[in-house]
Amino acid sequence: MENLGYGDLKVLGPMEEWPVGRLFAAATRLSGPVVWRIVERHGISPAGFFLLRLLVIEDGLRPGECAKRLLVTPATVTSVVDTLERNGHVVRERSHRDRRGVMLRITDSGRRLVAEKSGPIGADLHELYDVVDEGDEAAVRRFLLNLIKQFETYSEGTQGKGDRA
Repeated sequence: MENLGYGDLKVLGPMEEWPVGRLFAAATRLSGPVVWRIVERHGISPAGFFLLRLLVIEDGLRPGECAKRLLVTPATVTSVVDTLERNGHVVRERSHRDRRGVMLRITDSGRRLVAEKSGPIGADLHELYDVVDEGDEAAVRRFLLNLIKQFETYSEGTQGKGDRA
């Protein structure tokens, strides 16, 4: 499917009349590129920034685990790590348990970069997402938590069967 922009979505009728699921899907699809542009404006690649943040939280992950958690391909992680390593922000280490395995470790330089960029990026992201009226926040929060739970517990065999086409 081609990547439709906001204007292209208008062919589906007035957004005020869309079902909640369609609105959520549209917001989700449109948010990714906007978030990435915000991070890029701060002079760091989004994939690199989010990988470094992941390593700040849990240092010593395998590249495949990083790819899984960041919802990117292992090839993307390899490319990003190559750049971060060249810039002194991460190092690759052999696993002590399995000498064939590689672990990614954040360096002090990487930690400083995350510390420097997190505040300004966080402020921009807060401004982007600050669209919920205070009185509506509890309902929006309940909706999102319930939707996340639904996604986490979704099972092919227990949900809608589709039309078998």
